Amino acid sequence: MIKNSFISVILQEKKEEKRGSIESQIVSFTNKIRRLTSHLEFHRKDYSSQRGLKKILGKRQRLLSYLSNKNRIRYKELISQLDIRESKTR
Repeated sequence: MIKNSFISVILQEKKEEKRGSIESQIVSFTNKIRRLTSHLEFHRKDYSSQRGLKKILGKRQRLLSYLSNKNRIRYKELISQLDIRESKTR
């Protein structure tokens, strides 16, 4: 629960920025991923939620790789703030 409150603080700090910015999209996807993950811990056979989770993970991964190629410093800061591991490159 601490991570969720931390994410909401990050969202409030970024309100003056554009809502469509890459960072805010990644933060919102991360929030959705954490909610779906906790949901799937209790409902293991909810296959439609599993599919949705995989789609959101893919979207976030593509945005993270784009940000990594575009601006490495902002990428590293965002990774450390959200406490997610660095993405693998192909």
